Amino acid sequence: MPQIFHHSTNTLSRVTIFGAVFALAALLWLLAMLSRSAYWTRQTEVVEQPVPFSHAHHVGGIGVDCRYCHTTVETAAFAGMPPTATCMNCHSQIWADSPMLEPVRQSFRTGQPIRWTRVHDLPDFVYFDHSIHLAKGIGCSECHGRVDRMPLMFKSETLQMEWCLRCHRHPEQRVRPRAQLFDMAWSPPAAAGALRAQLASEYHVERMTDCTVCHR
Repeated sequence: MPQIFHHSTNTLSRVTIFGAVFALAALLWLLAMLSRSAYWTRQTEVVEQPVPFSHAHHVGGIGVDCRYCHTTVETAAFAGMPPTATCMNCHSQIWADSPMLEPVRQSFRTGQPIRWTRVHDLPDFVYFDHSIHLAKGIGCSECHGRVDRMPLMFKSETLQMEWCLRCHRHPEQRVRPRAQLFDMAWSPPAAAGALRAQLASEYHVERMTDCTVCHR
C-alpha cells in the first residue's frame, strides 16, 4: 500500500503537540499573573466616595486616632463606620459651610447615613475579625497600609488568599507591641526578630492555616 502522508508529517505532528502543550502552559501562567495584577485586584485604585474623605489630612495631618471613627475595631469583627454625628462633632464648627461637605450636613439633617463605598471588601465566604488581629499584635497598617499618606483611600494590598496565608504562616514577622497598633509610622527596632518572637509568645500567636479559620 503506498504511503499517504509525507515523512515530514510526523515531525509536524510532534511540533504541533509540543507547541500546544507549551501554549497551554503559557496561557495558564498568563492567567495566574493576571489574577495577581493590580488590574485584577484593583490594588492602588482609588475608590470614588460620596465625600472625598482624606485620611492623609485627618490621620496624618491633625492626628485623629483610628478608634475615633472606627469605634468597634478592638471589640468586634467589623471595625465600624462613623455615624454622621461623629463628623459633625468637628464640622459643625470647621468648614461648616463648605459645599464639599454638603452630603455630610444633609445626612445629619435627614438622619440618613452616608452611603460610603467599601474599599477593603472581602468576599462573603471569607470571615475576618478585626478585634482578634489587634489582640494578637497586628497593627492597622499591616493590612491597610499607610493610610496617613492617602489623600483618597485605596487598597494597598491584594487581599487575596495567598497574601493572607503569607502572614498566617509566619505571623511572628508582623507582630508589634499593642501600644503601637495604631501608629502608622511605627517601624521595628534593630533587634526586631527577638522582640517579635517574644511578643508572639506573650500574645499566644499561632500559625492558623486551616481552611475553617477563615471559611466558615
